[in-house]
Amino acid sequence: MRREGWCGSHDQEPPPTGKDRHVSSHRMTSTKRPVLPSHDDPMVKSVSTAIGGPVGSHVRLGASWWTPIRVMLLLVMLASAVGIALDQPCRSEAWANDDNTQFSRGCYSDIVHLYWGRGIAEGIVPYVGDPTETGDEPIEYPVLTGVTMWVLSFGVPDDWSFDDRARLYFDINAIAIALLAAVAVWATAKTSGRRPWDAAMVAVAPGLILASTINWDMWAIALTSLAMLAWARRYPAMAGVLLGLAAAYKFYPLLLLGPLFVLCLRAGRMRSFVWVALGTAVTWFASNVPIMVANYEGWSRFYELSRERGADFGSIWLVIDRTVTPLAPERLNLWGVVAFATLCLAIGLLGLLAPRRPRFAQLAFLTIAAFLVTNKVYSPQFVLWLIPLAALARPRWRDFLSWQAAEAVYFFAVWWYIIAADDAAKGLPDRFYYMAIGVHIFATVAYGLLVVRDVLKPEHDPVRASTGEDDPGGGVLDGAPDRIGPGAVRKPSGAHASRLPTN
Repeated sequence: MRREGWCGSHDQEPPPTGKDRHVSSHRMTSTKRPVLPSHDDPMVKSVSTAIGGPVGSHVRLGASWWTPIRVMLLLVMLASAVGIALDQPCRSEAWANDDNTQFSRGCYSDIVHLYWGRGIAEGIVPYVGDPTETGDEPIEYPVLTGVTMWVLSFGVPDDWSFDDRARLYFDINAIAIALLAAVAVWATAKTSGRRPWDAAMVAVAPGLILASTINWDMWAIALTSLAMLAWARRYPAMAGVLLGLAAAYKFYPLLLLGPLFVLCLRAGRMRSFVWVALGTAVTWFASNVPIMVANYEGWSRFYELSRERGADFGSIWLVIDRTVTPLAPERLNLWGVVAFATLCLAIGLLGLLAPRRPRFAQLAFLTIAAFLVTNKVYSPQFVLWLIPLAALARPRWRDFLSWQAAEAVYFFAVWWYIIAADDAAKGLPDRFYYMAIGVHIFATVAYGLLVVRDVLKPEHDPVRASTGEDDPGGGVLDGAPDRIGPGAVRKPSGAHASRLPTN
């Protein structure tokens, strides 16, 4: 039976039998018990011995009001509160930079600086108005980020003092970011099938605590997490709409179309890919065209700056530029594109030729990680892009926390390196900052290599090994037989076609 609606194709067909059968988490999650971290994760199991050992097999899960998702929503709210408390040294001074407190204490935030520096405080409409009239600069972000910056400023009274307006604007944004973090945690828990506790990695991630209030990235992250949930629930067009909205906040969500294309090609599910790609394109254009028509120059500033930017903070290219050979923007753009394209080709071949079709989250993590390690800049908040994907791709606490520790090293290193520009005696020397960049890149690559190993040897994949399921977040890909690649099942023709179960 097939049902189609405005959200695209939503296939409901009998499960396959014989050698093509895989367990479908989409249809069976509700009847199976969730996987407990104290049984599945070696680190959690070891730590649980301090409080009496792993949860018993006969415990009545769900009997309490404190369900896994409610516990994790509480955790993410507490983590967000800790993050906001860590920003208090800057908040008390309204992010003044007289003594480098915002860098030495690691509480820097673009939110307040851009509120005053992009015409938002003066009520200038982003992209359409001219902030240079008040001595400000145009907004250098995709359209929905600029619109959000502007809309949230409506809650700040014009007659308050400079410092009070800055604090209130930050508070409004911080509350919104905390709620968006909760959305990302909820969506990740729902996408993970029988492993809802994996979303706890997102809820208490050190990267989220340290970096969530630097910029407006959490808007794109929450929408991307919802898009992945919509895909997991087999609503490809809805996933496309959410992905298009996310891409109108930040560029990176568009890159998830690559892994989906590879996986849908291998499974013969190209119709679903067309729906998600169409939904993404229509939504992105609907969000961008009005601004493009109103003021193309203002709209294109983000893309022009991305093209003209040189090697910047956090990138391997900065180290090369400073220690090996100078990199002009044109040369750097070519090298960056070639490096990223090469990694994408490798990821695509992995997706097509792996012994078993990878899970969507695995290829998604590898793609975004490849973009970040080859990009011209790595801002400290970019780690947030990977956190929900890491929790879905390889939910192992030891590996996750090791990677997050490396990101925390880089987080503080970049702020102390900026201090060195004003006071070399107090800031971080170049060589130590370059080492911190190396630590961040090494940890990201190491996590990615673990994901690659899980793809090549599925018995190491924590999700498949613990649940016996194919891909809880795969949507129409979950349990589908391959049409190309190793072990592909060919569609017969003629009289024998009806013998092969459709999936």
